Amino acid sequence: MRELSGRVAVVTGAGGGIGRALALGLAAEGMSLMLADVDPGGLADTASLVEAGADGVKVLTEITDVSDPVAVEHLADRTFGELGAVHVLCNNAGIFQGGRMWTREPEDFAWPLGVNLWGILHGVRAFVPRMIDQDTEGHILNTVSAAGLFAMPHMGPYTVSKYAALAASQSLAQDLAAAGSKLRVTALCPGGVRTGLNHSGRHRPENLVAAGRAEDEDEEVSAAIIDGFVEEGVDPAEVALAAVTAIREERFLVLTHPGYAEMLREHTEALIAGALPSFSGEENRVGGRDGEGVLPDRGDLSGHR
Repeated sequence: MRELSGRVAVVTGAGGGIGRALALGLAAEGMSLMLADVDPGGLADTASLVEAGADGVKVLTEITDVSDPVAVEHLADRTFGELGAVHVLCNNAGIFQGGRMWTREPEDFAWPLGVNLWGILHGVRAFVPRMIDQDTEGHILNTVSAAGLFAMPHMGPYTVSKYAALAASQSLAQDLAAAGSKLRVTALCPGGVRTGLNHSGRHRPENLVAAGRAEDEDEEVSAAIIDGFVEEGVDPAEVALAAVTAIREERFLVLTHPGYAEMLREHTEALIAGALPSFSGEENRVGGRDGEGVLPDRGDLSGHR
């Protein structure tokens, strides 16, 4: 999709981080925007930044919980009704919940699956049929994660949701290609980025908080991991630039950090050989700008602090 100016983009999770950077980047390309988030303050700040930096770009906002299909359908109705079309859909909203697979409660899986996976599925269902009917070039960008490629310890709920998000993205791309659609798909897989992902809990719905559970050592370890990813991460603007480039070049998979391609090759080779991919020692390379690992040492990862 070469021509972005004068077109319309939707960005969920636009209240900060990658979503805000996407909004600024797409507005700089001359796109009108529908911005959505559950955070009214962050959403208003993003809209103000866009309006201050891009002349002649129309910006709408909508408080939207992407885990709610009715809310996402309303978002689509309003976007098509007021902006007339959608050419780029950024299913970007996401949250983090870590922990070991056997220690987390059902609510700890329901929350990330609701936002990280169902947010994409609801976006696809609400927007894509109408985007197909437009019969124009268009693009769906799903913010997945490096966690959708590399399963690491102490990140079970998040990783499960992100592997599913990658599968949803690939399935969507294959379905559109088989149907001869003009729409294309990108799976954006950033590693550590300086966002508010490590403070996702402030937006957690009360009905998805496990009753009577206090923070335990397992959560402390996962919190240390995600804190490291965020603190040592790249600027969201770098990720947004890679995303806009991918839209123009119609790239399916976007790896944002040095060494990820080689890491994915090693990961795949281990699986082909029937082995469990390792994240010990020098292989802890998911995270910071220079590819250095930000996972705790082996003692921390084993839970013995």
